[in-house]
Amino acid sequence: MSTVTGTQTGRAPALRFAAGVLRPLLNVIVTMAAVIVLWIVFLQVYDLDPLVAKSPVDIFHYLFTGTDADAHRSLVSSGLGRTLLDAGFGFVAGLVAAVTVAVVFVLSRSIEQALLPVAVVLRSVPLVAMTPLITLVFGRGLMATTVISGLIVFFPALVTMAFGLRSASRQAADLCRAYGAGDWTVARKVMLPSAVPAFFASARVGVPGALIGALLAEWLSTGQGLGYAMLKDSSTFDYDHLWASVAVLTAVSALAYNIIAAVETVALARFAPNIRPGT
Repeated sequence: MSTVTGTQTGRAPALRFAAGVLRPLLNVIVTMAAVIVLWIVFLQVYDLDPLVAKSPVDIFHYLFTGTDADAHRSLVSSGLGRTLLDAGFGFVAGLVAAVTVAVVFVLSRSIEQALLPVAVVLRSVPLVAMTPLITLVFGRGLMATTVISGLIVFFPALVTMAFGLRSASRQAADLCRAYGAGDWTVARKVMLPSAVPAFFASARVGVPGALIGALLAEWLSTGQGLGYAMLKDSSTFDYDHLWASVAVLTAVSALAYNIIAAVETVALARFAPNIRPGT
């Protein structure tokens, strides 16, 4: 009896881990199904011109079953590759900068009081208005798209990470200081592990923001990727490619969001086993 009970107890964490990893895959399927249903309902309610408004069936035909489907997929994938590169660099840069600044703010109240108003002012300026200035400073290459995309990721992640770092156990921090640990050691040993859920929350929120920032930079600055291609589509009446690009970007965003959720499940099982993913 005790052997059976021990076996069941040992299987329980494994089952929870498997469920936590498989749940994001199910979420992707449910999300895309909901998007398709809303897409169809939107077209039916507003009765848009079929020349402009394309249905999911039209996009599936454009990408997979049409006579030039291979060329269409190649066209979309080439632009998507550039957009993902731009968004990836901006996502990583914005997240790393947010974690670094949040640690500095938490450890030094004077620095936070001096720099936080600057961050608030920068956040209040529309990014569309800042893009020409950023382009002027950083050029029209990868650096500009990284800065623009990273800014969208940075500000929400900064607030979330600062809250996560401050939620660390005060008793654990005092114990480390009692043994002679400095502020940076306390941050590394106590605050950062406690902020793992906040980090993944920032990453999940930052994924769509990074894609939006990359599209904006491509539209206004670099003239590359799906952002610029979608801008041209509206003037050349290539609405099939426009809707296909939006559909692919939506699917990629949902997939990336849920991949991070799966990684979060693994990380929380290692660093914070008592915390449920997504909290």
